[in-house]
Amino acid sequence: MGVDLDRLSFGIDGTMIVRDISASMQTGSVTGLLGPNGAGKSTLLRLVAGIDRADAGTASLDGVAIGSLPRREAARRIALLEQNASPSVELTVLDVVLLGRIPHRTTLMGSFGGDDDRAVAFDALNAVGAASLADRSWHTLSGGQQQRVQIARAMAQRPSLLLLDEPTNHLDVSAQLSLLGQVRELGVTAIMALHDLNLAAAYCDHILLLDGGLLVASGTPTEVLTPEIIGAVYGVDCFILEHPRGGHPVIVYSAASSKGNS
Repeated sequence: MGVDLDRLSFGIDGTMIVRDISASMQTGSVTGLLGPNGAGKSTLLRLVAGIDRADAGTASLDGVAIGSLPRREAARRIALLEQNASPSVELTVLDVVLLGRIPHRTTLMGSFGGDDDRAVAFDALNAVGAASLADRSWHTLSGGQQQRVQIARAMAQRPSLLLLDEPTNHLDVSAQLSLLGQVRELGVTAIMALHDLNLAAAYCDHILLLDGGLLVASGTPTEVLTPEIIGAVYGVDCFILEHPRGGHPVIVYSAASSKGNS
């Protein structure tokens, strides 16, 4: 059980964005989706979410093809937090989190926001340590607070799969560590597109490394984040150390030498 990708491919106007990707992610695991800009990370997340339909292959959740799920059922089971997902209208934090309850309306145009929905919303805010922000205006929050609230909105869907596209963008170091630590503590299957290899090494159980739409490496952080693989994909030299506490890999990049320096 978990997420299975079977030879997943997708293209636009004849240009392949992801090609022939196969991988499995266990229930409750946290997977880091890595790769240079343009590698296909965001597209792969949208395919797994069922928002875009693959040209070939399948993505399955707990043995069920995601593409076969009705849109509403997929929205209940899968939460996707995309980049720049901020609301454009003035809302309180609680209102933002309640948006995650929309897939659970009893009818197509039914209401939501009753006592049951509010209880779920407050549970989600508590899970990310943001219950004290419930009455605050969304637009008064810091970047880190907004990201935590967006995760609470996603969790209010009560999903079995949480997908996050660059959740640490524009956050300071403290907020990055706090956010990824909270994702791990949620206990749901999560796939996160990340740019920072060291954050992926510290917080992910499993790594999928994309390059040019292809899956070039899959495994634990120790198996994937090697100098040889990083050099081939990112074109940089690096050393791998062992973290003194967690034991996970720490990537130390070698600065490019300036022209004329000895």
